[in-house]
Parts: sequence; structure tokens; C-alpha cells
Amino acid sequence: MSTAAEISDGASTAPATSTTPTADAASTTTAALLAGRRSKYLAWLLAVGIAAAALNLRPVVTSLGPMLDQVRSGLGMSATVAGLLTAVPSFCFAVVGLAAPALARKVGPIAVVTAGMAAITLGVLARSFAGGTAVFLLLTAVALAGVAVSNVLIPVVIKRYFPDKVGPMIGLYSMALSAGTALAAAVTVPLTSALGGGWRLGLGVWGLLAAAALALWLVLLLLRRERSGAAGGHSADKLPILRSRTAWALAVFLGLQATSAYATMGWLPKIYQDAGVSASTSGVLLAFVMAIGVPASFILPNLAARRGDQRIFVVVLGLCGIAGYTGLALAADAAPWLWACLVGLSMCAFPLALTMIGLRARTSGGVAQLSAFAQSIGYLISIPGPILIGTLYQSTHAWYLPLGFLAVLLVPQMAVGLRAARPRHIEDETGAA
Repeated sequence: MSTAAEISDGASTAPATSTTPTADAASTTTAALLAGRRSKYLAWLLAVGIAAAALNLRPVVTSLGPMLDQVRSGLGMSATVAGLLTAVPSFCFAVVGLAAPALARKVGPIAVVTAGMAAITLGVLARSFAGGTAVFLLLTAVALAGVAVSNVLIPVVIKRYFPDKVGPMIGLYSMALSAGTALAAAVTVPLTSALGGGWRLGLGVWGLLAAAALALWLVLLLLRRERSGAAGGHSADKLPILRSRTAWALAVFLGLQATSAYATMGWLPKIYQDAGVSASTSGVLLAFVMAIGVPASFILPNLAARRGDQRIFVVVLGLCGIAGYTGLALAADAAPWLWACLVGLSMCAFPLALTMIGLRARTSGGVAQLSAFAQSIGYLISIPGPILIGTLYQSTHAWYLPLGFLAVLLVPQMAVGLRAARPRHIEDETGAA
């Protein structure tokens, strides 16, 4: 695995200790070999760090869902506040994510991601000791702020340090992200029961996973040789990104994808249960939907990055989603595993979007601004979606209309995705090339 020179920046050739040409050459060769070996080891360590960070970007949210009733009972939390809690992640991702590029320009993306891991660790561990609803919400927001900046900047770290391996590294990141999502959703309740504890232990244990990632990133922070500047790019200039049609297309694509994803994660077990599937099986089906993203999220970015144009992937994933939601609406119990597979594949639009973010800008500074813009706008777009699905269900007492809405939503998702998938760079569209 190779990496950009910035990782070992400063580990330049050592000064010669002899005045003879032979000694000079030997000294230079030895120093170059040592610098190359150090760079290789740091590259592998950084790859492990990216995977470890990605594992921690969703358990903050997905470990809470299965324990929400216990949390409400333990803290005396009202239903209204619990509903607000489900909207907090998207809001934090949108608002805090906007600050990530400016922070990265000042101290470097590795330092900011390290701080993000620290915020996740602190928030997840401390909220398990919260004595009241307000403190619990505040500490959850602290953890989500760490998730937000890491969401934005890990693609930047990949672009900066692995410029020739964007596809494989985005694949590794996406696979670990999917694994963390599925793991927390699937094991939080049984793990809590096995440990004989209540909700505080069930939520707090994920802070230990975050602490392990923090330790890795602290080592990277100490070892790395990171220059100041545009989040690792070649220019500190801020792009007029509002002029870029590709940036807007990516933002809307991410927003529509997130709408479907959050609605699916929130409502899929209920959809299956209303069709006669048992509660335990419906939970396994949701875990299956998320687990599909683990291998697919690694393979898809590799395939997409090899092509200048990703439009075929946009269409295929969109059609999978339309077929999956249609099947759920008409006969959820007839082929439940097939519909879960198709919906799970459609949710791989997220790693595809991350891959396109890495490919649509020339520098890591451009990726930082594009990632912050697209993810922030996208998460804002996604906030009303799950609420609207619930409203449609309550008004009709059936899933035909909500699932039909999700199926229809994939049409504009494919339309904007086709625009975002064209081989363009935002620097060309903003006049900054």
C-alpha cells in the first residue's frame, strides 16, 4: 500500500556524515530506504485507523434505537423528546459538518478526526451516566458532533494520503461503516442481557470501541507530518461551490438516499410485522439489510472508481430500490428475504456517493469543501423523510402509500445521480481550475 509523501513529510534525506561521494551516496540511499519504510508502515496504520473510525460512526445512533424504551423509562423522557432525539443525528451532521473544512485548514484533517474520535468517546461513555434528559441529549450531541466532522473529513484523509487508491480506501471505509451500523443494531440488546446490565451498560459499552479508535488516531497524530493548508490540498482558497451543478446534484442525491435509508432503518421491522412476520424475524431482516452493505460497500467503490462515469451504478441501485419497496408494499411476507436484499442493495447508494465525492474534486481541499457541502445539505434534506413516512402510515393505517412514496422518491434520486455521476470536477464548474 502506497501513500502520499505528506505522511512522511519532514523525514527527508539525512545530511551526509562523510565528505566522500561514496559515503554521501550510501547515506542518501539509507535515509531514503528508512523514509520509504516509515511511509509504508504509516500508510498501513492510517488504513487501520480509517476502518476503526468508520466502525464508530453509527453505533452512537443504532445502539440507541433498540434501547430507546428503556432510556425513556429510566430518564422520564417524554415521547415528544424521544421523537426529537431521532432528528438530532441529521441536524448535527448537517450543521457541525459545515465547520469541518475550516477546522481542517487550520490544524489538518487528521487532527480534526482525532478530535472527532475523542468527542465520540466522551459523549458515548458520559451519556451512560446521565441523570436527566437534558444532559443525555447534550452528551449525545457531543458524540454526534464528533461523528459529523469525521463523516466529512475521512474522505478528505483518503484523497490526501491515498490519491491513487480512492476506490479501495472508500470501499474499506464504507464496509467498516456498514459493519458498525449492523453490529450495533444487532448485538446491543443481547449483549446488554448477557452482561446482566441495564440500558446504561448497553449504551456505554460502545464507548470502549470508540476509545480504541481514539488511541489509534492519537498515535497517527503523533507520527504524522501534516502541513497546514487547505485541508491537505494544494490551495487554501475557498471554492465558490454554490456555482457547481455537480455539487448540488451530489447534495440532493445524498439527501434522497438518506431519506430512504433512515425511513427503512426506522420502519422496516414494523412493515414486516404488520404483514405477519414475527418480531424476532423482522429484526433479523433489518440486520440482513444492513449486513448486505458490508461486502457491497467494499466492492462497489472499487468498481465505480475504475470508471470515469458512474451512471450505470446509479441506475442499477435505483431500480433495486424500486423493486424492493414495491415488493414490500404488495407482498411483504411472500418473499421477505428478496425484498430485504433489494432494499439493502439500494442503500449502497451511500458508498457510491462517497466515492463520487472523492472523484469529483482534484485536490483534498476541494474534496473537503465538496464533502461538507454535499453531506450538510443532504442531511438537511433527509430530516422530514422518516417523519413523513410515519404520518402517511398513521393517516392510512397501511403501508401502500408510504412505501409507494419511497419507491417514487428513487426516480428523482436517479435523475440527480445521473448528473452527479458524470466525469466532471467541481473546480472546472466554479472557475477555480
